[in-house]
Amino acid sequence: MRIVAFNYRDIPNFPQSTVHGHAGRLVFGTLKGRPCVCMQGRFHLYEGYPIQKITMPMRIFKLLGVETVILTNAAGGLNQDYKVGDIMIIKDHLNMPGFAGNNPLAGPNEERFGVRFPCMSDAYDRELQQLALDVGLELGFSDFLREGVYCVLGGPSFETIAECRMLHKLGADAVGMSTVHEVIVARHCGMRVFALSLITNKAVMDYDSEEKANHEEVLQTGKQRAEQLERLVSTIITRLEHNNNFA
Repeated sequence: MRIVAFNYRDIPNFPQSTVHGHAGRLVFGTLKGRPCVCMQGRFHLYEGYPIQKITMPMRIFKLLGVETVILTNAAGGLNQDYKVGDIMIIKDHLNMPGFAGNNPLAGPNEERFGVRFPCMSDAYDRELQQLALDVGLELGFSDFLREGVYCVLGGPSFETIAECRMLHKLGADAVGMSTVHEVIVARHCGMRVFALSLITNKAVMDYDSEEKANHEEVLQTGKQRAEQLERLVSTIITRLEHNNNFA
């Protein structure tokens, strides 16, 4: 297997990853014999980038011939049945920045990528969700595999107790600061999308709680579940149709 990696800083006009734990490389290679490109590190609104810059890699992947996009993130668990270390298959999202008019498709529409008003009711591919559940069952991951709704906020501050309660009442199972912007652009481009959240902390919902969300906890949980996430994603990829490329 041949791997070719490019640092983001060496790619003209490409954003730079500024978050601790994000390597900042674009890696090309094969996974289980399938051609793929992997982003080691992504971009967020809280880093100060315009939302169109954050999602630029999705359009690059489309031009490279990518057909299926698999996204992962770290998220806080709003659903009280979720435990730290659970993996949530995203079935839908709440786009809070979008409610405020900060949508990656705002501005002139790029007709070569997609239509002006793309549908988002099928944003997350249902066949891939079912495939993930089947693979999870085979691998013995059912105890920590969930399905739910992901809510994106701008960050970088973690949510207040009142915000967590509100989001939970709105139907969100997990909350984070990424992914949804890329999903919107990927779907606009006609790519299939599958996304997973690793529940790295439980959102604080009680004023009597002494718990506090912190980035170190997020990184630690990520390390502990990394091997299982890797097995889940790589097995899913082996089951995809042979003509699919992915990011």
